[in-house]
Amino acid sequence: MEVGQISAPLHSAIRIQNLGKCYQLYAQPKDRLKQFLWRGKRQFYQELWALREINLQVMPGEVIGIVGRNGSGKSTLLQLICGTLTPTCGEIQVKGRLAALLELGAGFNPEFTGRENIWLNAAIMGLSQDEIAERIEQIIDFSEIRDFIDQPVKTYSSGMYVRLAFSVAVSVDPDILIIDEALSVGDGSFARKSFNRIMQLKDNGRTILFCSHSLFQIESLCTRVLWINQGRLMAEGDPKDVVSAYQTFLDKSVLTATEPVAAEDEAIESVSINSPVATGYVPGHARLDKVDVLVDGETSSDAVVKSSCSTVSVTVSFASDPAVPCPTVAITLHAMDGRMLTSAATWEDHVVLKRTGEGTGQTTVIFDQLPLLKGEYLVSVYLLCEKGIHLYDSVNGVSKLRVQQEGRLQGYFTVPHRWEAGNEI
Repeated sequence: MEVGQISAPLHSAIRIQNLGKCYQLYAQPKDRLKQFLWRGKRQFYQELWALREINLQVMPGEVIGIVGRNGSGKSTLLQLICGTLTPTCGEIQVKGRLAALLELGAGFNPEFTGRENIWLNAAIMGLSQDEIAERIEQIIDFSEIRDFIDQPVKTYSSGMYVRLAFSVAVSVDPDILIIDEALSVGDGSFARKSFNRIMQLKDNGRTILFCSHSLFQIESLCTRVLWINQGRLMAEGDPKDVVSAYQTFLDKSVLTATEPVAAEDEAIESVSINSPVATGYVPGHARLDKVDVLVDGETSSDAVVKSSCSTVSVTVSFASDPAVPCPTVAITLHAMDGRMLTSAATWEDHVVLKRTGEGTGQTTVIFDQLPLLKGEYLVSVYLLCEKGIHLYDSVNGVSKLRVQQEGRLQGYFTVPHRWEAGNEI
């Protein structure tokens, strides 16, 4: 078994062969002592395999997405690659400098100042003293906490902590970047800046591995996707194919669940439409200002829709920093169990939004003769960056549509069709 960096030349950035990670679960503490005393002649624990028989080869410059339900082994795989966990079996070979955004700031000493923690963590990540001295001012500037950099980090807010940790992690100019869950950290302008930094690494040909519940981001960014379930690799390949297979798996899980559960690609924090509306904008950021849902010209948050007759329009108003590119808007329709039925997005329809000099704008999407069949559905709204990837703001379930229909057709929606009479006998 071999873990860590290797000096021998490799064509691949990461090579994994027959990797497995097993945990020993003891029913009670005294069983650990029994296991030690019996020296393996008897087994007093149950085995839990977090990963089994994982084989993977990642080439330089690839962007690999990892999907799977909570507890499937995604984070375990990333931690094994980083070296923070030791595999039970198998081999991991890594070529190049590696930086990880797993638990940001996990290596910080709360008694040290921010500056001292920069020196400590940058050294752990492989930078020499000269390299740290050369980059430390850039790290401090990027973190935007210069006024507090010589204070102990135990006095930092969670936002300051995250900013400093991210700034250190991306400062090492890694060959391989590993991200667990978040493509951006912090809030406001720093969230956009951190996202831009990760995209810059991607554009510079760095190898990136990240796991996420956002299937949209996975499909938008990745060149290849892995689907892990219960510690085993279920599928690997083209993002569209793997994401589609995984979404089908999630839909079947919803149907067989005893209680409705939300689809996992909706791991986005909701913003209440009834919360106080802020004024202006945050520098480098954008936000939703107002969302109006009209059914046949009438405003209602719990509207009655006539199937294939009513017209539903969603008007989205937003405020943004005029210095950043104009944001984009997406609308989704969901079943009550969380399954996404359809979506519309300005960038997919090649619609370029316009805004005032102050950065405010508005757009409306209209669904004529909405073809949904009887049932209740939710409308959600998302405000994203100009590429339609980084999420600025969202409102989940801003309106409920109660669809009524004539006739007994079953399903979620109708599709255009026609019947042809057969030849008479």
